[in-house]
Amino acid sequence: MKTAIYEGIPDPAKEIRQKVFVKEQGFRDEFDETDDIAAHIVLFDENDLPVATCRVFPDAEMDSHILGRLAVIKEYRGKNIGSAVLKEAERYVQEKHGKCISLHAQCRAADFYRKSGYTEFGCIEEEQGCPHIWMRKYL
Repeated sequence: MKTAIYEGIPDPAKEIRQKVFVKEQGFRDEFDETDDIAAHIVLFDENDLPVATCRVFPDAEMDSHILGRLAVIKEYRGKNIGSAVLKEAERYVQEKHGKCISLHAQCRAADFYRKSGYTEFGCIEEEQGCPHIWMRKYL
């Protein structure tokens, strides 16, 4: 796997998120102004095809970096690629001297984040009809 980090949203991240969140999961409001200020991490397979992505940005109000929009193309799930993206995001935040990562996880993905050391806080909230919970990890 090859990793690339972009400032602002690159086409490979758009393609992955369109496939996973819009076509597969039915989210309508997938892209927003945060995409313009976030760093985007993209993983590519051995054929240079984009297979996973996430975005990361600092949030002073939460005193944390926010990780979001973590997506893995369906054919590549179950191969620890999501964990690899998460590790790259954590490495990126540490390079920026960040001490904490927070994320608004789909409840169905909470176990995935728990296994990587994230813990829930706050209440379950609906986001476009999908239950989400805030989680965080101190680095």
